[in-house]
Amino acid sequence: MADQLGRVLIIAGSDSGGGAGIQADIKTVTALGGYAATAVTAITVQNTQGVTSVHAVPVDMVMAQARAVLDDIGADAIKTGMLGSADLVDAIAGLLADYPGIPLILDPVMVATSGDVLVADDAVEAIRMKLLPRASLVTPNAPEAEKLTGLSVANTDAQARAGRALVDAGAEAALVKGGHLAGGIITDVLVTAKATTVFESPRIDTRNTHGTGCTLASGIATGVAQGMDLAAAVERAGAYLAEAIRRAPGFGSGHGPVDHAWVVRD
Repeated sequence: MADQLGRVLIIAGSDSGGGAGIQADIKTVTALGGYAATAVTAITVQNTQGVTSVHAVPVDMVMAQARAVLDDIGADAIKTGMLGSADLVDAIAGLLADYPGIPLILDPVMVATSGDVLVADDAVEAIRMKLLPRASLVTPNAPEAEKLTGLSVANTDAQARAGRALVDAGAEAALVKGGHLAGGIITDVLVTAKATTVFESPRIDTRNTHGTGCTLASGIATGVAQGMDLAAAVERAGAYLAEAIRRAPGFGSGHGPVDHAWVVRD
């Protein structure tokens, strides 16, 4: 692990089941040796079987949380997750303009693992126009990359094309994840203006994948906050997530959570 503690401000929704959202983010940042602070965007009623209700936190309250953290504790990286409305995205864009030196890890959370839609269409467009150009890294899965670029993402070459489109749209880097694509090997493609890097890992046959996107993005954000090179941060976060999936406790009857705390016991 990196020597630097690394402060990560997480702007995301709460998952009552603890497997995804801000709960997964906090666990991941802590497990990787960072310091997690939060601005909660929504309270969701969910478990491993799905999301049954969402209560949005008022935008001004979300901003008050974030500014309280930034004006006192500070942050070495900001990671965003569930941003349910265009108004909230607009407000976060304004917040980021006031803190231009902090890297943004943008996880464009649009659909839960259960299939529940979490973001309105106007918010997707606002993310594309307002946050993507500010992102140090955007981490879409294949369906999210399709929504953001309008391109079909069905294989590794298409992942790379979508990643280049996201960089062309203003992001410094894009990690287009391949977990939703078929095959025994999961391929994630990291695209920057200078290079394309492919990360491969064996697919683990399990139903316990709830919160994997949140976990990976927060793991990367922790590495960035700790001063790691981006590719190294992606590699470490991916290895951490793979082991967390392998050690998943099997809770619930649906898409179960991973074991975020495995590093504590080793």
